Amino acid sequence: SDIMRCGEADAMLLGAMGLPDINFPDGTEIAPHLKLRDKLGLFAGVRPVKSYPNTPQPLVDSRARLIDFVILRESTEGLFASRGRGKVTNDTVAEDTLVITRDTCEKLFDFAFRLARKRKKNGGRGEVTCVDKSNVFRSYAFFRKVFKERANLNKDIKSTFNYVDAQALYLIQRPWDFDVLVMENLLADILSDLGGGLVGGMGMAPCGEIGLSHGLFQPAHGSAPDIAGTDKANPTAMFLSAAMMLDWLSEKLNYKDLETAARLIYAAVHEGFASLKTQPNELGGTHGLSEHTDAILAIIDEL
Repeated sequence: SDIMRCGEADAMLLGAMGLPDINFPDGTEIAPHLKLRDKLGLFAGVRPVKSYPNTPQPLVDSRARLIDFVILRESTEGLFASRGRGKVTNDTVAEDTLVITRDTCEKLFDFAFRLARKRKKNGGRGEVTCVDKSNVFRSYAFFRKVFKERANLNKDIKSTFNYVDAQALYLIQRPWDFDVLVMENLLADILSDLGGGLVGGMGMAPCGEIGLSHGLFQPAHGSAPDIAGTDKANPTAMFLSAAMMLDWLSEKLNYKDLETAARLIYAAVHEGFASLKTQPNELGGTHGLSEHTDAILAIIDEL
């Protein structure tokens, strides 16, 4: 099958897919990437949120230009564990079950602390924030309990805690104060879109779905059928997702040339916005997908 063939690769770069009127009979989305997460154990969804020069900043505070945090999404369980398993009884009661396991939590939190440590070497805050609703649900209380256990094994990195409702507030009031935010699947699904909105839109939102052996990299946005074929899409998230893939492969394969390639893409994207050579339609500019892409390729040649 196609999924088995994907499993033969170290990494996959996936374009957005799906149409709003093509679903399963129960109304849920047909999403092969969700099946890949389960089959390949891609438990760590890495969703960077970073402000780039000359891009719209919905927050009027000048510190919005300093936004640079990562939402780390547990991608295989949580409320998504019920996907395809929920039930509706007598057309009166609908039920889905949220699942949190120690094994996945430990892997996720260790990943979070390693990520914060890597970011700290490059000037990051060196902090991991556990985001949950542990004041209400036992599953989230367990999530926080396991986080505290792993935090005690990583004391060189600061650990903090926020309830998800408070975290949503803080992402509007002071998003520049956060580094790595780790949370359950559904909570991260929601807050990562909020993060994209903070830095201009989902066209600025890359994503990596990472496991112990495989990585799946893709823009966090959808397929945007309303602008299909118009050359208006913002390809930045795809460029950044590709750079994330190269960076991850460089560590996995110990191949430094891939890290160099990743840094080149990151630098080209930053230079494109800083020099106004890239001004995508999504952000109020005049550049369509093709013109934006050509500009980035030209900058890479210059660099």
